[in-house]
Amino acid sequence: MIKFFKNFRKDEDGAVTVDWVVLTAAVVALAIAAFGMIGENTENLSAAIAADIAAAGGEGGGGGGE
Repeated sequence: MIKFFKNFRKDEDGAVTVDWVVLTAAVVALAIAAFGMIGENTENLSAAIAADIAAAGGEGGGGGGE
C-alpha cells in the first residue's frame, strides 16, 4: 500500500490536464467579464443615440423625399 502511494505521488500523468482546466476557466471568466462590459456599454451608447435622435427629430431635419 505504501508503494502505491509513493508511485501515485510521483506520477505526473494528468498534471497538464489540471493546468489546462485552470487556464480554460480563467479565459472563460475573462470572456464573461468582457461580454458583460461590452453589453452594458452598448446599452448606454444606444440610449444616448436614441436621445440624440429624439432631440433632433423636433428640429424639422429629416430629408423625407417630398
